[in-house]
Amino acid sequence: MDPWRPIQFMQGRSLVAPAMQSRSSATDSPVAVTPEVRALLAKDCVVAIGVSGGKDSDACAIATTRYLDQIGHAGPRVLIHADLGRVEWRDSLPSCERLAKAIGWDLMVVSRKAGDMLSRWEGRWANNVARYADLQCVKLILPWSTPSMRFCTSELKVDVITAALKKRYPGQEIVNVAGIRRQESAARSKMPVSAPMAKLSRKGIIGLSWNPIIEWDLSQVFRTIAGAGLTLHEAYTRYGASRVSCAFCIMSAAADLAAAASCADNHDLYVRMVELEAVSTFAFQGNRWLADVAPSLLPAEIREHIELAKVAATERQAMEAMLPGHLL
Repeated sequence: MDPWRPIQFMQGRSLVAPAMQSRSSATDSPVAVTPEVRALLAKDCVVAIGVSGGKDSDACAIATTRYLDQIGHAGPRVLIHADLGRVEWRDSLPSCERLAKAIGWDLMVVSRKAGDMLSRWEGRWANNVARYADLQCVKLILPWSTPSMRFCTSELKVDVITAALKKRYPGQEIVNVAGIRRQESAARSKMPVSAPMAKLSRKGIIGLSWNPIIEWDLSQVFRTIAGAGLTLHEAYTRYGASRVSCAFCIMSAAADLAAAASCADNHDLYVRMVELEAVSTFAFQGNRWLADVAPSLLPAEIREHIELAKVAATERQAMEAMLPGHLL
């Protein structure tokens, strides 16, 4: 793929001071800003919104567009999508394209040159086996990214996106916008409205991250999207998923994994990922095996291999527990 191709929950009290909010008459929802963001926008900096095809980035792009229009921002604007390859829902890029068309922004599509997310997991496993065989480590290391080790986000999204933005906009200050909401998780509840972004900052040039819908609840997200007449990703409307990221994400709840498995587009990916579970003896999510989500989709040989892998995983963990602490 050409990396430059354009193309319920409770509602908590706002943590942003009233003076730091701008209201859209179309959505009547606050957009959180900070003095640092205001200062860069006043200089017509580049505004880049990371989009995944999911509801939060859709709502964020719509709300940000309206806010920028209200304040008279005249700088470059771009949506940017990090394509993770085979692990993506098929509708993710088309959803980003629909959004770009709806708000009238250019869309950049970028990807990791060294391979997609599945290649990264498989390559990581091969490298870890080689390290183990060479006695460079005393325990086998899992192939998967984890909630505490999200190289999937850092390497295949943040690094690729920031490098592409700096290349496309040399010498320009950039505000990188994300549809992060406090309501999504305990970790995100503590995130700031904006912060310096080292990977976009260069000598004498400022880069900021900005989370304009950080205070929104889910109803505001859906109301904004519906008000704009935008079609939601089919993961929500057809398969009942609650979020859109990788089809099978390390952060997904069991119901979302099942939703992804119900989509025929994802079946080849599902089998390939379960094969990696079987070969490595590492479950996809800690002690939760992806193989158990939809075993009927698996060939008999792989189902047998998974049962052996589960036994081997228990034996491996027992042996690893016996390793002297000083070796670890």
